[in-house]
Amino acid sequence: MQLISMFLGVEDPTEATNWNLLIGKTLNDKYGCPWLTPVVHPITNDNYHHDGIPSKDQPRVPFEQQNQYSRYKLIASKKMVGVFISVWMRKEILKKYKISGVRVCSVACGIMGYLGNKGSVSVSMSIEGTSFCFIAAHLASGEKKGDEGRRNHQVSEIFKRTSFTRLHEDGNHLHPLTILGHDRIFWFGDLNYRLYLEDNLARELIKQEDWRALQKFDQLQMELDEGGVFQGWKEGNIEFAPTYKYSTYNCNRYSGGIHSRAGEKQRTPAWCDRILWYGKGVKQLSYFRSESKFSDHRPVSALFSIRMEVVKSANTRYPTDPTTFLTTAPSNTERNETAGEEPASTLLSLIVKDIEASPSNMQTCISDR
Repeated sequence: MQLISMFLGVEDPTEATNWNLLIGKTLNDKYGCPWLTPVVHPITNDNYHHDGIPSKDQPRVPFEQQNQYSRYKLIASKKMVGVFISVWMRKEILKKYKISGVRVCSVACGIMGYLGNKGSVSVSMSIEGTSFCFIAAHLASGEKKGDEGRRNHQVSEIFKRTSFTRLHEDGNHLHPLTILGHDRIFWFGDLNYRLYLEDNLARELIKQEDWRALQKFDQLQMELDEGGVFQGWKEGNIEFAPTYKYSTYNCNRYSGGIHSRAGEKQRTPAWCDRILWYGKGVKQLSYFRSESKFSDHRPVSALFSIRMEVVKSANTRYPTDPTTFLTTAPSNTERNETAGEEPASTLLSLIVKDIEASPSNMQTCISDR
């Protein structure tokens, strides 16, 4: 499975479609066959069930014909103003395992607490007997004292207001209705947590590449340690430079500092882009940033090994061998979103580089081991 989240510009349904086309072409050109079939319509607000044959929620094109040339299939996609999530799965996984209960939800908690410039989009789904929830979020910005409280409040609102509809088609299979009702949960995106540290001291630690010392001042790490939000959640070791804020697009210099340019914003570098998880049976295999330069952020990726339960009968569950998946939180592009070729080619190289950076036997999000 491949998970992609990013932050887009103004509301435009064609924008999400174009990104899905690009993601699908990238995955299938590189790791499948050429992209010869159209994108399968993603789930946006309805129930989805897959057991090897088409259901009424799928397009009328037979499943085998849809995937004749494509190795990856688009399972679910959701966009809300500046936040976008896209979930893909390999054809072999769809044939082998039962996928059900795919739902999406969006929570707007930006201006006045209800506009979609900040908030989250989520996908809920079950693979056999294990439920998954993926949340892509864009939280409140700002590095003034007290801004972290606004981010904490938005996290609480997302937990409280995210709800997945239960449909009649579910029958006796009670899919989770809330985020914390799932077995395995992944939260990622521009969480915007900053550093409790003076700018010049932060830049000196970055120059020394002393990530451990710098993390002592990280707001999100403090929240994880103290349980202010994300109580019981985990994050892998950060062994890369802060991902925000770079001076200009296609630039390796952080914004501000002693030698800042005229009119440049003074921002203390910080790890704004993060990937967290919650639940048993999850092991992180890698956590890294990529050097894509089409934003003032740098995207982060993570590879996980996950233990799932396969339902063999109505009352019996068997654990599977660990499976792996890749989740990617590309950088904030809301200030540089265009329909031109540069963002497309950059995302293409980003996905390829992130997957190639993983061990050779773990190149896909979910694969048998």
